[in-house]
Amino acid sequence: MKKTIFALVCMLMAAGTAMAQKTFTFGPKVGVDYTHQWGKNINDESALNFQAGVFMEYRFNRKFAIAPEVVFATHARPKREWKDWLISLSLLPPVDVTSTYQTNYINIPVIFKYYVTKSLSIDLGPQLSLKVYDKCTDKREESNYHWVDKYDMGHRSVDFGLGLGATYNFNEKVFVQLRYTLGLIPLYEDSNARNGNAQLSIGYRF
Repeated sequence: MKKTIFALVCMLMAAGTAMAQKTFTFGPKVGVDYTHQWGKNINDESALNFQAGVFMEYRFNRKFAIAPEVVFATHARPKREWKDWLISLSLLPPVDVTSTYQTNYINIPVIFKYYVTKSLSIDLGPQLSLKVYDKCTDKREESNYHWVDKYDMGHRSVDFGLGLGATYNFNEKVFVQLRYTLGLIPLYEDSNARNGNAQLSIGYRF
């Protein structure tokens, strides 16, 4: 997986070198994601996460452009504190458990841009997400000792979504983006939960 990610980044940068002209720009972008899960009977808490990556943009003309990206994004969820009665066998006080959830993706959106003005574009496009990390960590605490369990949450290795947003260019170099990406594929085999995230990012064009 690391080799695949490295190859994707190198392809973007190599394309930038080969096609350096006024109609083509590329560079880094960083920002935050407000992530959540959605679906029927899903009531999942939201969390603020981090994302960073690279983009390139090719302008067909003054109005239309295409902008693929490769972005690393964390999808952590809030900690959950609960009491485990099964381990204590109901004969002893329940064990306090704190669970944390972490899923990381390499997101590859391909965004089609329509420039309403020279500075503002409306962005729409599909996003492919490759799972690179997916763990739940349970920390159990008792009076004399504690232990940690780590296990895979069983998310699908590939996710797919549709993004809609806008980009505002402060000048020829610096821009800010706001985008919401709606996940379209269930995250688990036996659940209809899907990803959803609102992204606020800032980027720099070379």
